[in-house]
Amino acid sequence: YGMGEYQQPVMDLKGTTLELAHRNSQVSVPFVVSSKGYGFLWHNPAVGRATFAKTGTQWQAAACDQIDYWVTAGDSPAQIERQYADATGHAPVMPEWGLGFWQCKLRYWNQEQLLETAREFKRRGIPIDLIVIDFFHWPLMGDFRFDEEFWPDPKAMADELHEMGIKLMVSVWPQIDLESENYDEMRAHNYLAHTTGGKDVGMWWPRDNQFLDATNPEARAFVWGLAKRNYTDMGVDAFWLDEAEPEWGGDYDYDHYLFHIGPVNKVGNVYPQLYNKTFYDGQLEIGRENEIVNLTRAAWAGSQRYGSLVWSGDVHSTFDDLKAQITCQVHMGMAGIPWFTTDMGGFAGGDPNDPDFRELYVRWCQFSCFSPVMRNHGDRSPATKVPGKPTFDRKGNPIDHIHTGADNEPWSYGEDVERIVRKYIAVRETLRPYTRDLFAQAHADGQPVARGLFYEFPDDEAAADVADEYLFGPDLLVAPVTELGARSREVYLPGDESTTWTNLHDGAEYAGGRTVTVDAPLDVLPLFARNGADHGLNGMI
Repeated sequence: YGMGEYQQPVMDLKGTTLELAHRNSQVSVPFVVSSKGYGFLWHNPAVGRATFAKTGTQWQAAACDQIDYWVTAGDSPAQIERQYADATGHAPVMPEWGLGFWQCKLRYWNQEQLLETAREFKRRGIPIDLIVIDFFHWPLMGDFRFDEEFWPDPKAMADELHEMGIKLMVSVWPQIDLESENYDEMRAHNYLAHTTGGKDVGMWWPRDNQFLDATNPEARAFVWGLAKRNYTDMGVDAFWLDEAEPEWGGDYDYDHYLFHIGPVNKVGNVYPQLYNKTFYDGQLEIGRENEIVNLTRAAWAGSQRYGSLVWSGDVHSTFDDLKAQITCQVHMGMAGIPWFTTDMGGFAGGDPNDPDFRELYVRWCQFSCFSPVMRNHGDRSPATKVPGKPTFDRKGNPIDHIHTGADNEPWSYGEDVERIVRKYIAVRETLRPYTRDLFAQAHADGQPVARGLFYEFPDDEAAADVADEYLFGPDLLVAPVTELGARSREVYLPGDESTTWTNLHDGAEYAGGRTVTVDAPLDVLPLFARNGADHGLNGMI
């Protein structure tokens, strides 16, 4: 168990080969926990692979100067995770606004649209802790500031949100457009990655650009200076660190790029850790201790100590993708990254007017309610062209504005869906004391918030490879519905006769160590409380 996030519905990793590299929706955190009672960290940031074969395990690096690994033993998964956190760092304290509901879409493209969405949440009485401004709120990638045409007064915007009790998160990308106002200075001071040959670009979407070299401490300080002046000084509370792999040219040619500390194929996997460190250290400097959350698309060993909240990338809006998020969430926690979230409904391919997608959105909402962070996001269809004056680069070339997706608020899906989403946001609010305690365990002892059944029941062999259900903390067993049209499902209840599981939908009680079939109408997530610990949810589900 562990190793980070790979988009597959597999719990027991024995028999798999995993690429040690980051990609959009793939995160390599090379720490694995064995049911034999040990944890193994491959402390090597090189691109490579790990094979967990029947008769042996093999770790391979594309290039390295030395082999560095660390082994810890323990009587339980909890002890192993505790020792791993002591060695590599503990997650910070999750702030209170991380416990509720977060709202996002691709993309709120102007100040009044964002504020009106926040006001509508308040008018409808729907709890909301944070709202997000997604990418291309800037003139050019690498400018690290708001485009004045669409965001004329960010400080007043943040002030109004704060008066409503809503935090503000802003997306930041590490790509620097070759015509950005910051490109020449960053290139002159070696603050950017390089290529081994050819045209010196790291990505050509939507235009030629190169990545910030987050392995260079001077580059980190430079970028944080821009972020502080143009974002936190304006009232921005948190950062969404997209493209954290980074996404080399879309084809991930790791052999072609160079960092300050070495070739990417040799050191590249540490990039997201240092990218997150940039914003963590900067926020510490301005006194935000215990208020730092960096939403990020990748992580590496130790990233947890920099407030890294990993989301699972641009996954598609399908039930298969929903099912894969269950194992991604569990494995990320076992890899020592307890903060995890997904795009509710999936990122790509969802049409709010499609009844099948509405059903997927509801089922994903139920899963998201019992994830470390409950977060709504997606690029909904149909896309809409953003109006406005053309933006020009320094050469006078006009630049098209990136599109915005369809509405993605709870009320965008009709009254029936809004009612169900409201229900699970209310469940999330009721869970605050329990969720707060789980994050405290993550901070103090390195314990994952979401856990495989094996975590609490290591002696139950039947629980060892269950991949379509999980535990939210020690007390709540979550069995998401991952098939279109399903209105019931089988659930395995771990433990033995001494363990009691209560179905929080109908109140039925069962002893552990058996499989039951339970009803799951569209507004019901199969959810079971262990030994009566329902945390106030009895009657809500």
